Amino acid sequence: MTERIDLGLTAAGGACACGDHAAHDTAASPSAVSEEVLVSGMTCSHCVASVTEELSEIAGVDAVTVDLNAGGVSRVTIHSGEPIDAATITAAIEEAGYAREDALS
Repeated sequence: MTERIDLGLTAAGGACACGDHAAHDTAASPSAVSEEVLVSGMTCSHCVASVTEELSEIAGVDAVTVDLNAGGVSRVTIHSGEPIDAATITAAIEEAGYAREDALS
């Protein structure tokens, strides 16, 4: 079972605090593409911050969200205006000190 850890992070600008994010998922988003990748080795909020920072530096990336599975394989979603090259994503994850797992099925 995946353990979710509240990192106390909030979205910048206009984000609601209602807690019902599913109700807002249908709204138009500036990100046209969402790509999910698996990353191993993350165990804490510092790990999440490191991966998020490296991926956010890639040109075209609008946002990064992480579902942390402490000590296991975490799901990372990259939101961008257009597809990002897989090698660029892998390099950013490795720069942060973690490993990208095989693509999601």
